[in-house]
Amino acid sequence: MAVVSPREARYGFSRKSHNGPAIRRIDLQSSTLYAQLAQRCRDGRFTTAFDIDGRFEATTVKGRRHWYFVTSVAGQRQRRYVGLADDPEVAARVENFAHVRDDPRIRRRLVATLVREAYLPRPVAETGEVVQALADAGFVSVRGVRVGTVAFQCYAGLLGCRLPNGMLQTSGADFARFHSISLTVADTIPPVLEVLRAVDPTFRPVPHQGDAIWAMRFETRTGCRVEFLTPDRAGDEHAGRPATMPALGGAAAEPLRDLDFLIDRPVRAVMRHGPGIAVAIPAPVRYAVHELIVTACRDPRVASSAAKRRKDLQQAATLIDALAADGRSTDLGDALHEAWGRGPSWRAALEAGVALSVGMEGVEAVRDPPRRALAASGETPDDDL
Repeated sequence: MAVVSPREARYGFSRKSHNGPAIRRIDLQSSTLYAQLAQRCRDGRFTTAFDIDGRFEATTVKGRRHWYFVTSVAGQRQRRYVGLADDPEVAARVENFAHVRDDPRIRRRLVATLVREAYLPRPVAETGEVVQALADAGFVSVRGVRVGTVAFQCYAGLLGCRLPNGMLQTSGADFARFHSISLTVADTIPPVLEVLRAVDPTFRPVPHQGDAIWAMRFETRTGCRVEFLTPDRAGDEHAGRPATMPALGGAAAEPLRDLDFLIDRPVRAVMRHGPGIAVAIPAPVRYAVHELIVTACRDPRVASSAAKRRKDLQQAATLIDALAADGRSTDLGDALHEAWGRGPSWRAALEAGVALSVGMEGVEAVRDPPRRALAASGETPDDDL
């Protein structure tokens, strides 16, 4: 059993092990501006999504109460999903809906200030437009989660820190959703291809190799990519094939292992594009642990794997340091405990991910948290871990 200092025992890891650039916190004023922007974006989503002439209605589905917004169009009753009735933020917005007013001009000024003065990242324009279009179509309302580098960009404001520019570049966007939610929530977004082609008419569906009828990936001529993902349900009928998602406007989703860990209990954040976009992203502690696991699963025979592994590990290390700076090391320990408790394959992947970080400049910080988690679980970490 490794000997640990009181600081390491208390906080889960030592920041001294990180040889990369130190995490730079944004100032209090910028943090306050981000909080204001986040509040205005969430309020704005309500004022633009729901007509003031409609009404909210609570319905119980599979034992849980959900809010829907009910309107009448040409004499036909229409319902749109709002959110869980036991979500305090949703409940507050339903109650105060008539009194909430949105001013996109103020939000644009807040976004510009945060990008210019706090150096918070913003997505490339086309990616931002895609996320905005899907948000306007109701992807957040049907409990969709942004994942990948698009989500990683949002942690700067959420954790109040600057992120290295090299980890922020992407030419696409990944969106995830639980299949069970797609079946439970009686709502759907408009046809995905129509939504995407309103942004770029060259978007085309990429048929899945296992089932050419369905597409879970869409691409443009310039290489912008949009992909829908869902957790793999072991042993079900979707093995090797896309999973049909009733709420995704005609799109299917790629089932992926371990994705349920990543998107469980997502958090709210703001993407700094245009007037700001309210999004749901993975909890940062889950993102960090998931990156360690994913990097071990990348095929070393594929040429692009080395670069992707480095990016995975650098993102994990950056989030680990940022969480420590934000006083959330214990949350990271909880996520590691959960991952370690999921069985031998998870433990092997976690150990392999940590082992891959050895000798890589700027990612050594990922080595200590798993060691602390193993020790707390009653396991004896390997000396090389």
